[in-house]
Amino acid sequence: MSIKVLIVDDSALMRALLTDIIGGAADIEVVGTAPDPLQAREMIKSLNPDVLTLDIEMPKMDGLEFLSRLMRLRPMPVVMISSHTARGSEVTLQALETGAFDFVTKPQADNAAVLHAYTEEVREKIRAAYHARGHLAASRRAATAARPSGSGSPALTFTLSQRLLNNHVIAIGASTGGTEAIKDVLTRLPAEMPPIVMVQHMPESFTPSFARRLDSLSAIRVVESQGGERLRPGTAYLAPGHSHLLVKKAGGGYVTDLDTSDPVNRHRPAVDVLFRSVAAAAEASATAIILTGMGKDGAQGMLEMRAAGAWTIGQDEASCVVYGMPREAAKVGAVAEVAPLDDVAARLLAHLHGLDRA
Repeated sequence: MSIKVLIVDDSALMRALLTDIIGGAADIEVVGTAPDPLQAREMIKSLNPDVLTLDIEMPKMDGLEFLSRLMRLRPMPVVMISSHTARGSEVTLQALETGAFDFVTKPQADNAAVLHAYTEEVREKIRAAYHARGHLAASRRAATAARPSGSGSPALTFTLSQRLLNNHVIAIGASTGGTEAIKDVLTRLPAEMPPIVMVQHMPESFTPSFARRLDSLSAIRVVESQGGERLRPGTAYLAPGHSHLLVKKAGGGYVTDLDTSDPVNRHRPAVDVLFRSVAAAAEASATAIILTGMGKDGAQGMLEMRAAGAWTIGQDEASCVVYGMPREAAKVGAVAEVAPLDDVAARLLAHLHGLDRA
C-alpha cells in the first residue's frame, strides 16, 4: 500500500517539483496539492493523507500557525519545506517544537546531482515520517502531560569537582528528532558541567539559530563552534552545518577543530567523526550520548569511545522519534546504558557524580 502525501505550498513551481519527486517513488503517492492552508484543511478531510509536506511562508495563514492548529485538531506526520534564510531556520525550529516530524530545505541549484540528492532526502523523510506516526502520536500525548517546553530543571543537583569539570568531555550526537531531544537533555543540566560537544544533522544555515535557541533555554552556554576554541566547563559547542567537529588535546586541555573533508555516513558534520576524535583525545575521561535519528552515524565512533574507556548512553526505542542511530550503536555493542529521553540527563549527572566520588 502506498504512502499518501498531500503537498501544501503556495509556489506552483515547488508543488510541481515536489509532485515529480515524491510521485516518482513506487511506494509513495501524491494524493493532492494545495496552494494555501485553507484549501489544505478541506483536502485533509476528503483525502485523509498519511503525511503532509508543508511550506513555511504562505498566504491566508502561515505554515507555523496552520501546523499548530493541525497538531491540536488532527495530528499527523508533517515534513516542513523550509527556505535557507535566517527567518526560515528560526521558524522551522519552532515548527519542530510544535510537532513537525522533520524538515527539508528548498534546493538552491537545479543541476542533476543536487536534485537527485534532494529527491532521495525528501522520499527518505516521508517514509520515516509515515513509519514514525504511531510514536509521534504517543509522544504528543506524553508532551501534553509533561512540563512546559524549555522549563526543565536539573534532574539532580550537586557540585562537581574542578578536576572533573576541566578534564571530562561529553559528546552528543543526534539526527531526526534531535533538535527537541538535545534541548530536552540540555535544559535539565545545571550550569556547572564539563564541556559538551554536539553534532545535530542540519544545514549550515540552521546551526547558528539552533545554537542561539539552545543557549536561550539552557543554564549552560551554547555556541556554534568556530574551531580553535579551548573547551571550557559550562559550555556546549555545536558543530556548524558545513564542517565536521573534532576535539584535540592541547596544552593539558582540549580544543575544537573544524574539518571540511568529505561527508561520513552521508553527513557533514558526522557524529562518527566527533566521537572518534573524542575517543582519541579524552579516552576514558569522556561520556558519549546518542539520541534519536535515522541511519547508523555514530555507532562506530561510539564503539571506539567505549573501547577507550568512556561511558556511553543510548536513547531507548520508546522515546525516539526514529530509533535508528541508537539501535545501530546498540547492535555493535557501543551502548553501555539505555535510557528514556527524559532520564538521559539524570543518568549523565549520576554517572559524573559517581566518577567524582571514585
